[in-house]
Amino acid sequence: MTLAGEAGWPRATLDADYTARDCVTAAEFARIIGDYSRLTDAARSMAGVQLDLSYGEGLTLDLYGAAPDRPRPVFVFLHGGYWRALSKGASGFMAPMLAAQGIACAVPDYTLAPAASLTEITRQCRAAVASLWRNAPALGIDRSRIVVGGSSAGGHLAAMLALGGWQAGFGLPPDAIRAALPVSGLYDLAPIAACHPQDWLHLTRAEVAALSPIRHPPETRIVPACASTETPGFHRQSEAYAHATRAPLLTIAGRNHFDVILDLTDPDTVLSRTLLSFY
Repeated sequence: MTLAGEAGWPRATLDADYTARDCVTAAEFARIIGDYSRLTDAARSMAGVQLDLSYGEGLTLDLYGAAPDRPRPVFVFLHGGYWRALSKGASGFMAPMLAAQGIACAVPDYTLAPAASLTEITRQCRAAVASLWRNAPALGIDRSRIVVGGSSAGGHLAAMLALGGWQAGFGLPPDAIRAALPVSGLYDLAPIAACHPQDWLHLTRAEVAALSPIRHPPETRIVPACASTETPGFHRQSEAYAHATRAPLLTIAGRNHFDVILDLTDPDTVLSRTLLSFY
C-alpha cells in the first residue's frame, strides 16, 4: 500500500491535507514550539552535556547523558520542521527523561532545505549516526544500542535510517541501528512532491523513489506513531506505512502533530514506554 495515487489529486487538496499547522491554533503552535526551546534549555543545564560535537564539515550534534565510565545506550533524535525549520537547539527536551533511565540522547543538526537537498539531508543524518558509532567508546555510549527517532520530517529521516544498504558506505555493520521510532512521519514523497513542500524541496522523480521509506522495507525493528489529531495527509501516511511494514501503529490520544513528541518527556506515556522497550 502506497500513497502514490495522491499525486493526481488537486494541489489545493494536498496542500490542505499536508498543512500540519491546521491541527492547532496559532497560539497553541507558538506555545508548543516555545515548550520545545524552554525544555531543551533546561536539559542543557544537565551535568556532562556536550554541545556542538562535530560529525562532519560544519555539522554538529549535541550529546546529553553519556557516561564515559559506563557506556550508555543512546537515542538519536532527528528534529522536524518540514526539513526547512527548527534545530537541535530546540530538540533536546527528552534528554532528562532518558538520562533518568540510564540512556544518552544525541540530537544532530542538519542543513535545512532549500540550502540542502533531501538527498543531502538524509546523508547528513546517516553521517551523524556513523560518527556516534565510530566514536562511541570516547563518547561514553554503547554502539550496540543505538535507537533512532524523529518527529514529522524527522520521522521520515528516522525511517530512512532504518533502511538497509547504506551502512557499508559509512563503515558500519548492517545492524548498527537497533530500532526506530518515527513519529508523525512522511513515508511516501509522491504527494509531497505535488504540494507546497515541493516549493523548497525541489524533489526529482528519482529522489521520490529513493527517499520514500514506504517503498523500501526497513531492516530493523520499527514502530511508527502519530497523534490522534493530525491533518488527513499525515494520518494516511502513518496508516499506509504501518500497513506496508506490518508494524503496529501507535495512535496517541489527545495529542496533535506538534505536542505528541513532548510525551517523550514523561517515562509513563505510551510513546516513552515504547521507546524504552527497544533497549
